[in-house]
Amino acid sequence: MTVDGLERQLIPTGHYDHARLEGRRRFLRFLLRYIGFTLLAKIDRSEGLENVPAEGPAILMINHIAYIDPMIVMNVLPRNIVPLAKTEVYNYPLVGIFPRLWEVIPVRREEVDRRAVKMVLEVLDAGETVLVAPEGTRSPQLQRGKEGVAYLATRSGAPVVPVAIIGSEGFPALRFSSPWSGSGAYVRFGKPFVYRGEFQRAKLDKLRKLTDEAMYQLASLLPEERRGVYSDLSLATTDTIEWY
Repeated sequence: MTVDGLERQLIPTGHYDHARLEGRRRFLRFLLRYIGFTLLAKIDRSEGLENVPAEGPAILMINHIAYIDPMIVMNVLPRNIVPLAKTEVYNYPLVGIFPRLWEVIPVRREEVDRRAVKMVLEVLDAGETVLVAPEGTRSPQLQRGKEGVAYLATRSGAPVVPVAIIGSEGFPALRFSSPWSGSGAYVRFGKPFVYRGEFQRAKLDKLRKLTDEAMYQLASLLPEERRGVYSDLSLATTDTIEWY
């Protein structure tokens, strides 16, 4: 199938019902904040919240250390967000109830999941924020980012906000257990950017450069030992991006 043929399948249809889910997600976030993050996880601090658009679509791009990372970001942001997650999270005992009720976007990682891509574009088209872990797996150091973030950003026009998470290892854990003796999780929101006009709807063979430039922005927010394959920031370029 050609790129143009694929994209004809991904045109948002307007079927995503933002209003149906907004109230439910606000209630779940209340439970998350006042029960989950009182008993099961510790957040030290966050900074850069002013970099997240107060309204309209946006793509939050996180490094992924622990299972709880998306929920940490959901807790500190003042607006609801819709995470992407591997399909298996729906089947986790007990904790799988939360992503089902929230209606996170399930992704089949072993393939190009057209259904998931279309769902993300529907959510962004409705003016909401999605959360993506571009590495596609958890790792203490950054691995090579997959091209999905760049594809979604260039097809939706939504700004990308890099989000660095540090100190989430060991959580969730019961209060007063050993992970709680540390400082807890730290979240840092970087400067938002969009891809330059000439790169909007870039073809698949161009997305590697767009992705790596975005990943270097994320790496710059992390301590050196967490940057992994993007550790040499002297290689970072901004040829394809402009600040939002």
